[in-house]
Amino acid sequence: MTRIAVVGAGSWGTTLADLLVAKGDDVLLWAYEPEVAEEINRRHRNDLFLPEAPLHPGVRATTDLGAAVKDAGVVVCVAPSQAVQRVMREAGRSLAAGAIVVSASKGLDGEGRRRMTEVLGAVLPAGTGIAALSGPTFAREVYERQPTAAAVASASADVARAAQMALAAPHFRVYTNDDVIGVELGGALKNVIAIAAGILDGLGLGHNARAALITRGLAEITRLGVALGARAETFAGLAGVGDLVLTATGHLSRNRSLGVELGKGRTLDEVLAKRLSVAEGVETARAAVALAEGAKVELPISREVARVLFEGKSPKQAIGDLMERALTSENGGGR
Repeated sequence: MTRIAVVGAGSWGTTLADLLVAKGDDVLLWAYEPEVAEEINRRHRNDLFLPEAPLHPGVRATTDLGAAVKDAGVVVCVAPSQAVQRVMREAGRSLAAGAIVVSASKGLDGEGRRRMTEVLGAVLPAGTGIAALSGPTFAREVYERQPTAAAVASASADVARAAQMALAAPHFRVYTNDDVIGVELGGALKNVIAIAAGILDGLGLGHNARAALITRGLAEITRLGVALGARAETFAGLAGVGDLVLTATGHLSRNRSLGVELGKGRTLDEVLAKRLSVAEGVETARAAVALAEGAKVELPISREVARVLFEGKSPKQAIGDLMERALTSENGGGR
């Protein structure tokens, strides 16, 4: 039996804890909110973040981060990307020697524009094995034991294999990958394109526009990823096109649903005021544009999403500006 800590009791963290307990592991789930930990322990539910979803009675929760990670051989970090640095710096003080930490947070550090494994590497003890989990994984469908596949990436083949074995379940197939940059960037940047896809839906546009957006969105994600050291083929896999299609089209996507509201004319502040869960694409849009500027790479869709989010640009005007750019080649790296 593996001792596993899951850090973060949102919908994805709660689902992973439930999955791991069901396969026979000893799991302790850290929750930021005391009421969430109490409800999980008392009623075996997390109605705040995963409503109408009875949990395995073996799922235990705590608000004591040190107790959660102490003696855990595997720690899965599912904290929101903007909280990962703070939370995991604290967790690192109690981390067991030789533990493996798997990032399951899909986003970029808005302040430093770092990937989550870069954040973990900066705050965890030297020698900690670090991996990233990504792919097309709606929490609700994983909770329902629907067939799902994901990728876990690490610079160390041994760490990737250990994380794969720890996380895989009969309905949750995990593949290893050594392209950490590509896997993380695919998981983060697809959220920005999903916001754009939601905007199209909110405006009442059809399948032609969505197909074009997803295709060109994948092109700009790949373009930036390769410029930053990723392999192009990674973006044709689970953490690339797989996650992008899911998040840009699925009704369970928080980022897409945020975009729908923007397309209907609501402001970002109005949309966020009604939400408990995090739409990672909001801060990732800003970080992606900054990364692209530094790498001298064009991200026209992400740039327009950032302008709608933070500059008050009209979604209709953003689409018009995208369509009216200078014509270029599809295969020549053009915009």
